[in-house]
Amino acid sequence: MTFAVEPDHIVVGALSLGQGCDWIEQQLGARPQPGGRHVAMGTHNALLSLGPRFFLEVIAIDPAGKTPPRPRWFDLDEPRLKAALAEGPQLIHWVARTNDITQVVARVPSLGVVTPMSRGDLTWQITIPEDGHRPGRGLVPTVIQWPDKRHPSDSLADSGCTLAVMAGEHPEPGAVRTEIAALGLSDLLKVTYAKSPRLAAMIRTPRGVATI
Repeated sequence: MTFAVEPDHIVVGALSLGQGCDWIEQQLGARPQPGGRHVAMGTHNALLSLGPRFFLEVIAIDPAGKTPPRPRWFDLDEPRLKAALAEGPQLIHWVARTNDITQVVARVPSLGVVTPMSRGDLTWQITIPEDGHRPGRGLVPTVIQWPDKRHPSDSLADSGCTLAVMAGEHPEPGAVRTEIAALGLSDLLKVTYAKSPRLAAMIRTPRGVATI
């Protein structure tokens, strides 16, 4: 079976979950719903629907969680990202889902190691580099495979918000474009040159288009 890859969610990082949810509510006019705890990573999250089978995740280190024996995912232990989040929450990454995560990693090994993960009664497999970094400094998506027909967005209230478009900047855009193309996602994210990596998303909201 040939694998398929499609967008699953975008990831907003914050120093605290409350701060991240406040920021999203200010930007989009809708507040993320409580998600749960990722015990293995020492993080927790909140989610906002952006339409069918697509959502926004706010993620932060869980102050009540245990420090994992390995670097946390999404660069959350990385000093540069911590310094950036100290200035305020920001869009840091995106995640794509697939029906065959093993084939995907064989094609794009830089995505990392296929790792089983859970939150409450949800389970999934996800690619995580051993050092916890974000592929392409956040522009190449992490890849996830949900084991059944359930999806986190199924239980989310309609926020009235939907993704319009994403764009990225990177000091080595060619390398990032090559990996995104290998995943079949070139139409989803256009990447141009800039001195520093940056991911942005334009989101349609009931009060107009907002960029995060």
